[in-house]
Amino acid sequence: MTQNIFTKIHGLDLPITQADVSPIIWAALQNGSYEAKEVRHVRTLLRPHDRVLELGSGIGVITTIMAQMPDVRIWSFDANPHTVELARKVAQANGADHVTFGHGLLTAGAPETYTFYLRRDFWMSSMIETQGPFESTIEITSRNVDEFITGHDINVLVMDIEGAERHLLANAALDGIDRVFLELHDHLYGLAGVRDIFETMSARGYAYDPRNSSGPCVVFARDNGTIRPYCPD
Repeated sequence: MTQNIFTKIHGLDLPITQADVSPIIWAALQNGSYEAKEVRHVRTLLRPHDRVLELGSGIGVITTIMAQMPDVRIWSFDANPHTVELARKVAQANGADHVTFGHGLLTAGAPETYTFYLRRDFWMSSMIETQGPFESTIEITSRNVDEFITGHDINVLVMDIEGAERHLLANAALDGIDRVFLELHDHLYGLAGVRDIFETMSARGYAYDPRNSSGPCVVFARDNGTIRPYCPD
């Protein structure tokens, strides 16, 4: 039997039923652990008037949390059409009308057609066939991420894209981006991949922000040379 609507998580109304997600994800929604680490960090990431590109919207929890920042504008994409529809419902239920959701895949370089593997635990859906059993596949043609960034004056990039961040950060120009928030996936590319990401970001003038990062949830920010006040925590 499908349970009643699950009404709250991280202060948000959540118009999602048990039938919409896998048992593992439903359990995380019920106990409040879903995206808990990401929520803590993303609350301090944004500033008023930021223009945000989110890659990997999931069910829109992080998107809607970000939308609570005054005067922020968000464009959010996911390659999974089912989660895009759920994300729209979550945003609408919480009055986040300054968010645009799209079914799509943004990558560095010229558009290409990719196979995307859809899994019951949607947070495992990816372009990696060997990541685990999948229910179905879709073919999806990418869009150029740098063209979107410049065309929409994006200054903050947020992404949780199951390992694809390594290739994107190595090949995208990221012109105009002053902050990048991402989840590392060392189980997909090892510590060598983590090293590559840090080296790439450092070479482009970004610094690891220890005050807004924890474990795999990492913020990189443009280093303007400002000395921060001492923080005992």
